[in-house]
Amino acid sequence: MTAPARPRPKVYNTSVPDADTMVRLHLSESPYGASPAAVEAATAALERVHRYPAPQRETLVAALAAHWGVAEDQIAVANGSDELVLATALTLGDLSRPGLVSEGTFPGYPEALERIGRGAVARPLRDGAVDVADFADRLPQYGIGYVCNPHNPSGTALAREAFARLVDAADAGGVPLVFDEAYQEFGDPDLPQTRDFLDRGAPVLALRTFSKAYGLAALRIGYAVGRADLIAEVRRTLNVLPFSVNRVAQAGALAALADQGFLRRIREGTAERRRWFHAELQRRGYRYVPSETNFVAVRVEDSATAQEVLAKEHGILVRDTGMFGFPGHLRVSLGTERELQQFLDALDRLTAP
Repeated sequence: MTAPARPRPKVYNTSVPDADTMVRLHLSESPYGASPAAVEAATAALERVHRYPAPQRETLVAALAAHWGVAEDQIAVANGSDELVLATALTLGDLSRPGLVSEGTFPGYPEALERIGRGAVARPLRDGAVDVADFADRLPQYGIGYVCNPHNPSGTALAREAFARLVDAADAGGVPLVFDEAYQEFGDPDLPQTRDFLDRGAPVLALRTFSKAYGLAALRIGYAVGRADLIAEVRRTLNVLPFSVNRVAQAGALAALADQGFLRRIREGTAERRRWFHAELQRRGYRYVPSETNFVAVRVEDSATAQEVLAKEHGILVRDTGMFGFPGHLRVSLGTERELQQFLDALDRLTAP
């Protein structure tokens, strides 16, 4: 007997040989690095690498609860928000029903749902953003929903009224709704976020990460904040891997959270660079999706070829958003001004008649 053939898994963040010697504008990494206090705390934690980390992450949980003004049982800490995507898919809502996602967004949601056997149904975007009316109307038919806001890879963000409509749909249908807010810290502080709606008691939770604005991508640490009963279920699933959040990551995240002045400077610096990049794209005649994040989706007709040529001929890594189901754009991280100038000059040569 022979085992049935299985499809090759999709890999969206493939390693690139010599990537550290290239211009890295493909993974929305922070060009500012991490808070010096976070680096110092993470370094000090190396002295105890022979000891297992705290399995319940209680010190960081308490700090996050205080930061958000919620109870400690409304916080779950995990090995990056990717682990939380899988944990919520395994855990929440009616497991006999598929999940509802949008097309053209972070592929981890449907991949997790498909892998565990729940399945996923994707609804099309409208002008590079979640079609809120359509999503809200359909959500009660599904077991769980995932909304990326701000949206990856378009960089758009929901208005408060639209956000509220999704929360109301989750509440009315009793369907858990997961908002992935990995890029929330880069946007305007007045952008709606899940924390604003927790007091309504709706079955919602947010996924947050220390990888992006906090600059701790290599440490892999994220968290969920939401309704207590949902968080309790997620924690039970995370307990299967009690030591998945390592000691160094916990120490670094705790110090990073305490350094809100550093985070404020990151937000301000990113906003300034984003305005400059938008203006420069416009000056050079490129179309783009106005962003609220630390990346911009730049319109390029053959984005797959452009990604390959930029890497091979110019040493510049960007992300073809076609792999997200959002073709015809390059997602360009807001790196240093010099790196973005290199990208723009290369793109000029690539698109010249």
